[in-house]
Amino acid sequence: MDNRFQKTRNDFPILNQKVNDESLVYLDNAATSQKPNQVIDELVRFYRNDNANVHRSVHTLGERATEEYETARQKVQKFINAKDTREVIFTKGTTDSLNLVASTYGAENITASDEIVISIMEHHSNLIPWQQLAIKKGATLKYIGLTADGQLDMEDAQSKITDKTKIVAIAHVSNVLGVTNDIKKIAQIAHSHNAVIVVDGAQAVPHMKVDVQDLKVDFYAFSGHKMLGPMGIGVLYGKTALLNKMSPYQYGGEMIDFVEKDFSTWTELPWKFEAGTQNVAGAIGLGRAIDYLTTIGMDNIAKYETELVSYLLPRLLRIDSIEVYGPHDVGIHNGVVSFNIKGLHPHDVATALDMDGVAVRAGHHCAQPLMKYLGVVATVRASFYFYNSKADADKLLQAIAETKEFFNV
Repeated sequence: MDNRFQKTRNDFPILNQKVNDESLVYLDNAATSQKPNQVIDELVRFYRNDNANVHRSVHTLGERATEEYETARQKVQKFINAKDTREVIFTKGTTDSLNLVASTYGAENITASDEIVISIMEHHSNLIPWQQLAIKKGATLKYIGLTADGQLDMEDAQSKITDKTKIVAIAHVSNVLGVTNDIKKIAQIAHSHNAVIVVDGAQAVPHMKVDVQDLKVDFYAFSGHKMLGPMGIGVLYGKTALLNKMSPYQYGGEMIDFVEKDFSTWTELPWKFEAGTQNVAGAIGLGRAIDYLTTIGMDNIAKYETELVSYLLPRLLRIDSIEVYGPHDVGIHNGVVSFNIKGLHPHDVATALDMDGVAVRAGHHCAQPLMKYLGVVATVRASFYFYNSKADADKLLQAIAETKEFFNV
C-alpha cells in the first residue's frame, strides 16, 4: 500500500478481519465508509462524559454538549467554506436534506407553469422528491441526458434549462458512473435563467475539496456516514437569504421563538430547521471525522484515489466479457467503478467476490432510471477510498478472474 496511507489504514479496526477465511477487501465505500478509531472513540467519550440535550439546560453537561454540537457546526462551515454557520443545518443525511428543500423551498415556489430539471444519473434521493413535487404541483420534470461515454451532456443541459426552470437538481458526483459533474458551470446556467441549483454532494464531499461559495450553489446536501462519520447525521447547506424565506420543515421543540394558543413564531437560523432532539453525538462524531480528513488533506485524498483508479481501470478493461459503465478515460473517472460480467447476474458476481473476501455492491444503486437508460437491470460496483490500496485492486481483479473461471464465462 502507498506509504502515505498505510498508517491511516491501521486506524480502521473493521478492515483487520477475515471474511470467508479471506482478508477483507472493502470496496463498498459509495454505500458507506468505515470509521476510524478516532471517530469511534469520540462517540464513546461523548456518551460517557458529556451526554445531555443541547440548547436547553444550564447545567454543566448541557453546556458542554451544546458547545461541542455548535463546534461541530463550525467545523462543517469551514470544511465546505460556507459563509456563515447559520447556513449549516444538521439533518439525518443527504436524503433528509434534499427532501427538506423539496418540501419547503420547492413546495413554496413551484407552480404548474414551472419546470424542474434534473439528470438521468440521479440517485433516487435527488429524483423522487422532485418527481413527486412536480406531480403534486402539475409542473414539468425534465431530464438532462448523457454523452456516449456516460458524462453529463452539457449541451443538453443548456437546452433543457430555460426561463421556465425554477429548480435544477444535480449530483456533484455520480454514485454509478464514476463522473464528476461541472457544478460551477451548471450553477451559472441555472442562475442565468433565475433558477436555483440544488446539489447532491454525497459522493463528492468525502473525496474532494468542496467550496460551496466557489461553486455558487444555492443548496448542497451530504451525509456523514460516507465521510468516516456516524450514520444518521447529515448536512444541508443553504444560502441565508433563501433559508430565511423558507418555512420550517418540521414543528416542535427547539425550533420555536414564541408559542401562543393560536399562533407560533420561529427561532432564527439554523435552529428553525432543527426541530426536536438532534443527533448530537452524530454531529460531534462528524466533526471529528472532518478533523481526520482535514489532517490528511482533501487534495491528497483526491489525488490518491485517482492513482488507484488509474491502476485498476485499464486492467479491468482488458478482461474479456467485462463491460464498464461510465468514462474509460482514467483522467476523468473517479473512485466509483461500475461493471458487469457478460452472462452473469451482478448479484451472482457480488456473491462470488464476497467468497474471496471482496465486498462490492450489486444492484440498481438507487438509480433505476439510469439503469434503464444504460439498458441493464443492475451492475456490480466497486468504490474506493483512501484506505484502499493497489493490493485491494489486485485482489478484486483476481477475484473476478476466479469468478469467470468458476462460471466458465
